[in-house]
Amino acid sequence: MTTQRLTAIDLFCGAGGLSEGFRQAGYTVVAGNDIDAAAGETYKATHPDAEFILAPIQDVTVDRLCKTTGLRLGELDVLLGGPPCQAYSVYNHQRGMHDARASLFEQYLRIVEGMKPKWVVMENVTGITSIAGGTVVQSIKEELRKLGYEVECRVLKTEEYGVPQERRRVVFIGNRLGLPIEFPKPTHGPAGSGLEPFTTIWDAIGDLPPLANGEKDKIAAYTEEPVNWFQAYARENAGKTVLNHEAPRLSPVNEARMRHIPIGGSWRDIPYDLLPEGMKKAKRSDHTKRYGRMRPDGLSCTVLTKCDVHWGAYIHPYQDRAISVREAARIQAFPDSFFFHGSRTEQYVQVGNAVPPLLGRKVAEVLLKAGTTVRKERQKAA
Repeated sequence: MTTQRLTAIDLFCGAGGLSEGFRQAGYTVVAGNDIDAAAGETYKATHPDAEFILAPIQDVTVDRLCKTTGLRLGELDVLLGGPPCQAYSVYNHQRGMHDARASLFEQYLRIVEGMKPKWVVMENVTGITSIAGGTVVQSIKEELRKLGYEVECRVLKTEEYGVPQERRRVVFIGNRLGLPIEFPKPTHGPAGSGLEPFTTIWDAIGDLPPLANGEKDKIAAYTEEPVNWFQAYARENAGKTVLNHEAPRLSPVNEARMRHIPIGGSWRDIPYDLLPEGMKKAKRSDHTKRYGRMRPDGLSCTVLTKCDVHWGAYIHPYQDRAISVREAARIQAFPDSFFFHGSRTEQYVQVGNAVPPLLGRKVAEVLLKAGTTVRKERQKAA
């Protein structure tokens, strides 16, 4: 890395998972934009070097970005972006190009054309690869190439980069500098792979204080020292109190249901008379994650925008409750120094919508490596 400041702007930034990953790699994120006010409060508190712009992307002009950041056209190192993914998500059964959100990537391309960043990094859910027969992905590549960028995309698995969660993201990387485009190589894998072992759920949350169902307004302090690299990473620069660590209040019937669910179990372990009416007719092969109790030695299922036990495996491994916002944030590889603003519902949304910072960091590092390699080769040639 050179001593010159490396800059990034993050569009559709949410709470700032991708920004945080690039910050950890050494970039200065100078601006972020989103329409979510609660996420904006989180972003402003955790990215003091960045100017947060609360506005629809359609209202964000290149001129405003230049004035806000002090950058001239062509000076920005990286333009980050993650257009809202609901239109492309496999969880959206009405997904399609007719959804207005599916055209938001065009707004990202508009900013690319105006700002002329050296690199572009765009991420989305894997559903984007199949919608409209794959034409969305082809359109993104073609439009970026028209603007002078060589671009590639790849599906990345977050668990292969130390994130304790099975999560898939499509990442587009491109540049207009003629530099090689690479993607981060996996650092973590199963036993026998020669890589670091996967980070398990208990590796990630095992040091957090216990909670009872519905327990809130508790000043939760760390009671144990970090016992692994992930816990040390999460607690770096954190205070003595665990932030956003409260248990949602589940109903008495859900408490009764949870008591029947063993580690790794699901709705199929609940007695028939306690099942929700809609699930009494379900096939036992369906809905495998619903009312799931996490395996402490396994990976989490994908963290969504609400960790509702009715929809996924979000029951704590040992405690009869849903995971807290902080535990969801740990599973998304957010540092504990992040305080998520807004209502608890808004906090879960911010966490679930984010790119895990550890994944963002690995992507940032391959960009840095490409620039460093070329500089070294040029120095040798001179």
